Amino acid sequence: MQITAMLTMLVDHIGFVFFPDQPLLRIIGRIAFPLYAFGIALGYRRTRSVKRCAMRLAALAAVSQVPYMLAFQWARINVIGTFAVCLIVLAALDRFKGSRLISAAVVLAAAALLELLPFEYGAYCLAFVLIYRYLPREYWVAAHFGLNLLYFLYNGWWIQLFSIIPTGLLAYGKILLKRLDTIRVPRWLWLSFYPAHLALLAVAAL
Repeated sequence: MQITAMLTMLVDHIGFVFFPDQPLLRIIGRIAFPLYAFGIALGYRRTRSVKRCAMRLAALAAVSQVPYMLAFQWARINVIGTFAVCLIVLAALDRFKGSRLISAAVVLAAAALLELLPFEYGAYCLAFVLIYRYLPREYWVAAHFGLNLLYFLYNGWWIQLFSIIPTGLLAYGKILLKRLDTIRVPRWLWLSFYPAHLALLAVAAL
């Protein structure tokens, strides 16, 4: 699953930087984001220290920010930073799970923060992570479809409709996923791939 996420992200970013008129590459890239979002939700359940995990994501986001801005010519905070905020939200929701009012306030405040600064994917990313964290698997596809439909109607984000494919796999392809998860990516490669490939794209785009 990690290899699939990295390769499809690379295809997506190559398409965005060098072949903006070729939607097929961007469509292939829609596979990556749900896999990374799922990894955040899964990693939150498995980590022994949310604080260390959040700090690691924040450091990775900081390292990636300049290559990200150079490669894409965007004045946004990269998606690793968005995932760091999502992780903090998950921890806060568990901390205040006895109060629906506080939990709702946390989600709304985080969604506003992600949209206003702005972070890549914004509140869409937070909604995605919450779907994977709190909904049963049998509802993932329906919730994902509803979220994509909302964003399509709101801002015409048609290409993101294809991201439902990996969610279907995550929800219903347990046997295949178990086989894919036996292929382990070295930790250094998994952590360095995002800033490294952005740096290469930024240099190549000069």
